[in-house]
Formats: sequence, C-alpha cells, structure tokens
Amino acid sequence: MKPEWGAVFRILEKWRREHLAASEGSDPSVTALAEEYKKEPGTPRTVLSDREELKERGSPPDKAWAVLVSTILSLRTKDAVTLKTSKSLLEKAPGPKELIGLGEEKTAKLAYPAGFYRTKAANLQKIAVILLTQYGGKVPADMDALLSLPGVGRKTANLVLTEAFDMDGICVDIHVHRISNRMGWVETEVPDKTEAELREILPKRYWKRINALLVLYGQNVCRPVSPFCSRCPLAKHCKRRGVGKAR
Repeated sequence: MKPEWGAVFRILEKWRREHLAASEGSDPSVTALAEEYKKEPGTPRTVLSDREELKERGSPPDKAWAVLVSTILSLRTKDAVTLKTSKSLLEKAPGPKELIGLGEEKTAKLAYPAGFYRTKAANLQKIAVILLTQYGGKVPADMDALLSLPGVGRKTANLVLTEAFDMDGICVDIHVHRISNRMGWVETEVPDKTEAELREILPKRYWKRINALLVLYGQNVCRPVSPFCSRCPLAKHCKRRGVGKAR
C-alpha cells in the first residue's frame, strides 16, 4: 500500500511542535536546542541561527562552511554538544583559512567534547587545505566533490547541498534509515540504499523536511530498542518491521 505521505508529515509536524513546547524550560541546554529545532523542518542542528551573534564578534561563518563543520562534528554526538562545540569552533574559525591557522591541536580542543573529536579535527584540517587549494576557499556545491572530502559521507553532503545551496536532497542518518524500514516505506540494509529508494517514492516537497522530523522522533519515540509504540501517533501507518519488544 502506498504511504499516505500527507497524513504522515502532518502528524510528525504536529508532534514536533507539541514536543518542543513541552520541553522548554526543563533544562537550559534543552531550551537552547528547542530554539534551534523551532526553525522550519529541514534545518539541521547547526549554528546558522547564531551567525548574527558571531558577526558582532568578528567575521560570520560562510553558511556552507558552517553547515559542513557542524554536521561533521555532529557524528556520534548529542545535539546540545554539537551546538556548543560548533559555535566555539566557528567563532575562532569562520572559514578554512582561519581553521588552518588554528592548527590541528587547537582545533581538537575546540571540538571537544564531540565524539571522536581528534579524528574530526584532523579531517577538518585536511578539508580546509583542500578547499583553499582546489576550490578558492569555498565549499563546493557538488555531490561528488563533497564526497571526496575526508570524513564526508552522503548525509553530510546532502545537508550541505540542501541547507547551504537550497538544492534537492534527502539526508538519511540512522534514524531516517531505521524508521523508514520500520514503517515499511523501504526494505534496505544500509542508509545509502534507503536514500535511493526514498528518492523514488517520496514526493520532493518532503525531501528537505524528513531528516529533521525523523531525527527528533527517532530520539524520543521510535527508538532503536523498545520503541514507544503505545504512544506513537503514527501507529496506524506503521508496519512495525523488526520491532520485537515495544513499550
């Protein structure tokens, strides 16, 4: 049966609004993150909303550079930590040239406590050199060029293309991959295959929104282990593939 995309996305957007409203005031980091998520669905958890604040302190980061840096830092890292570390790093390095000037050790210190911060710092240094020597210091608006950069996969590349350059793309992370299979929209083993199949069946108007909606939903309701199926507003639309124990 063909997914009822309109109904599914209306439910997800309603849940998102209600969840964020209920989360505010519970904890300073949660409140700050809620403000980030209040943007239109599809905006990644980056420091883009803080570019004006950074501008007052110095040069604001280039939008594509900010998306690229914060998305690389976000791997295996909680959103609140990504927000904090991205702001700190981009304040000191609003572009590739400034990042190279910091050096790898200082970059690593600024990237801490993001997961795998030393590896990420090393990759960011390599990326900065490539951007300066091959692309005039600018992040390329090309999938193949982005994928050639150290530590950049399809999710990161898609986020840069969709958010910085307003191009069409579907950002598939572990949450989008898991939920898409659990719902029965696709039947795939890896995120890249999920992206390819979603491109075939998901109307383009939802491409940019699916990541932000499903990431938050996957963190709170449709969890990897023991999902909260009893309180899931998408239950009637879900095939519950691979679900064993649920709450």
